[in-house]
Amino acid sequence: MSSSDNAPSTELVPVKFSRLTRRGVLLGLSVSQLIALAVAMVTIVVAVYSGGGMLLAYTAPIWGPCVALTWIPVAGRPLVEWLPVGFWWLWKTTGGQALYRRRIVTPRPEGTLALPGDMARLREYTDPTSGACMIHDPHGATLTAILEVSHPAFILLDPGEQERRVTAWGRVLATTCRSGRIATLQVLERTLPDSGTGLAEWWAEHGIHDDSWASTTYSELIERAGPAGERHATTISLALNMRTAARQIKTAGGGIRGAAAVLRQEMGTLTTALRSADLHPSGWLTAGDVAVILRSAYDPAMAAALERHGSIGRELAGAGPVAVTETWGGLRTDSAHHCVLWISEWPRSLVYPGFLAPLALSSGIQRSISLIYTPLRSDMAARYIRKKKVEYISDANQRSRIGQIEDAAQTAEYHDVLQQESELTAGHGVLRYSGLIAVTAPTQAELDTAVAAVEQAAIQASCETRRLVGQQAQAFSAAALPLCRVV
Repeated sequence: MSSSDNAPSTELVPVKFSRLTRRGVLLGLSVSQLIALAVAMVTIVVAVYSGGGMLLAYTAPIWGPCVALTWIPVAGRPLVEWLPVGFWWLWKTTGGQALYRRRIVTPRPEGTLALPGDMARLREYTDPTSGACMIHDPHGATLTAILEVSHPAFILLDPGEQERRVTAWGRVLATTCRSGRIATLQVLERTLPDSGTGLAEWWAEHGIHDDSWASTTYSELIERAGPAGERHATTISLALNMRTAARQIKTAGGGIRGAAAVLRQEMGTLTTALRSADLHPSGWLTAGDVAVILRSAYDPAMAAALERHGSIGRELAGAGPVAVTETWGGLRTDSAHHCVLWISEWPRSLVYPGFLAPLALSSGIQRSISLIYTPLRSDMAARYIRKKKVEYISDANQRSRIGQIEDAAQTAEYHDVLQQESELTAGHGVLRYSGLIAVTAPTQAELDTAVAAVEQAAIQASCETRRLVGQQAQAFSAAALPLCRVV
């Protein structure tokens, strides 16, 4: 992401996102396209030299589909790139992997999370020092802690204050790149049905409780209107890469305790950076807090009741769903239908911070916006940028030799790489980022309406969204759960 130059620091500076690279291995073709094209070319050459036109016609069922797989696009992607998605979905449906039903009689191993799919391997660990619940992924070798954050309304601030906060948030992201031990940073913003607890507490403390008409009417209004509202909740999840931090973990005592000690250092650094950015950390979540979030994601009808009764539903062993049914383009859980959208294109022109306001402030829609950052160490980022520069220059030379014209998109992608190099030289961090939106509704008809509204809000935010077909269950775990999962 780059910003315009020569702008006063007291004014809001527009920013520009790097484009999603579409450059292939050779002349814009990906590896899968090159394989399909090679099969077609070899078949054609063998047929021409062996039997002429007749054998070429006989082998058309081979080279014809290969050419079609290489060049025919479907939803913006070559047909050959849909083959892994299709085969994976076929394997899941035929093997019963698209259905999950909770085995309520069979007890789960102690310490594991009652979640479907590959998330069943996740384990909980309560850090005795900080009291935070840490989620351990033994296969992915990560340890994740979750922090709840509160913040003022960004769009209500004056431009100078907005610019200062944006700069401070950039420093927060830069701190995650310096140690080289952070695997993923996830920012999750959710809309939740309000239980009315806040209104009820305010009325109990400040209200005049008598038998007057005004007092009775006000009490009834709060009782009815409170649960009908919605509120926003933001969490920041930090995942430690246990492979990269293996030496520090061994020094701290080894095992999960040593990993927790190393993660505590990163947690302290992140908390300090957030306070410097005028964000207000509310504390690292305990096992009960995480259980409520997981249960609310799969069973949103119970979210208000869980919040109203603070002692119910706070066991991770029972926080998972009872049933999950995955379809090609959606997901059905206990009390809701879900659909996950991927932000496939960020704004291509200069936009001001807060451009996601149409998405973040869409009312009447229950949704979760998840921004997933993968930090790169400075040395790794420098090698990555150098490699990209060499690839772009080599492709440009190949295109010039065959007489192919350089288009504007390729030039813009190369300029993005140069901008990243200049920002890395200036001391900024390099992060790979992706955005996911999970939309939730009680019925399928309401879900379709909500998805259409979210897609329209994304257009207003200068973004393009695409439904993640064939992988909705995995995408939902990344978009709606604060567990630093990736798609």
